Amino acid sequence: MVPQLDPKWLQLFLLLHDGGSVTRAAEQLGQSQPTVSIWLRQLRDALGDPLFIRTAQGMRATPRAEALVAPVRQVLDGLREIAAPPQAFDPLVTTRCFRICMTDASHITLLPAILARLRTSAPQARLEVARIGPETGDRLLSGEADIALGLVPELEAGFYQQALYDQDWVCLVNAQHPRVSEALSLEDYAREGHVGVISGTGHRLQQDALQRHRIARRMVLEIPGFLGLGAIIATTDLIVTLPRHIGTTLAGLNGLRLLPCPLPVEGFSVKLHWHARFHHEPANQWLRGQCAALFRRRSDEHSPFPPSQVVHSD
Repeated sequence: MVPQLDPKWLQLFLLLHDGGSVTRAAEQLGQSQPTVSIWLRQLRDALGDPLFIRTAQGMRATPRAEALVAPVRQVLDGLREIAAPPQAFDPLVTTRCFRICMTDASHITLLPAILARLRTSAPQARLEVARIGPETGDRLLSGEADIALGLVPELEAGFYQQALYDQDWVCLVNAQHPRVSEALSLEDYAREGHVGVISGTGHRLQQDALQRHRIARRMVLEIPGFLGLGAIIATTDLIVTLPRHIGTTLAGLNGLRLLPCPLPVEGFSVKLHWHARFHHEPANQWLRGQCAALFRRRSDEHSPFPPSQVVHSD
């Protein structure tokens, strides 16, 4: 059986080896001489060797003790390294590659702001972006991705989440739409032609609302994401229903008209997600803080970004 060795015994061992005095070792350890004498006896018993012999020149190490000096130093150095606080993360010098999972809508609404913040705060860092999908949870667990931004309801136990802002739904139309002016009635909504973005949880929320209110839209075009959507709406008389943040962004970029959605679609929160394995990792903490601070600041200016709280899924 491997003997159980108390670290304070090992500290005493090195002090006796280097100084040769029980009295001096007791002073350095802040203990009484009887106490360190007890520790020495316990260490001798554990190792089955006297370790140090009293001589006219002080305590002298036995051959067994001399052979143990280097391993004991390594053990104590290792314990100090284990107990030391994690190395501080310095964004100004890091060359780390940060990896974020997000929706293609977030490529338009969130990514430009995140990139600008990182280029200022962490000028030597790199950024990689992957789409949110079925493998997102595994990527966060393994560390292949640092965080995910968006609506990811399938993440279960072991993940933290922080709500960044709430989303309701709007409609986008051509600014010169021949039949839609400043308001869009439910009858107009059902009559007009539509573009459908048919991916993600947002699409499912729309479908649930259509079924609940027994509305059958006239679908003219279905696309898998938001790429090219602004140009399509700007050059047709079609309507698209989408979350407010991406709607507001596309309206501003393409000169489109933004209207309240007459169909009551369930809202949702855009959230920041990360795995519990990396909750205390300094670089991950820094990245999360940058995103939360960035979008809370925007909420103060534009609302509806509410104060955010961290929630852990057990």
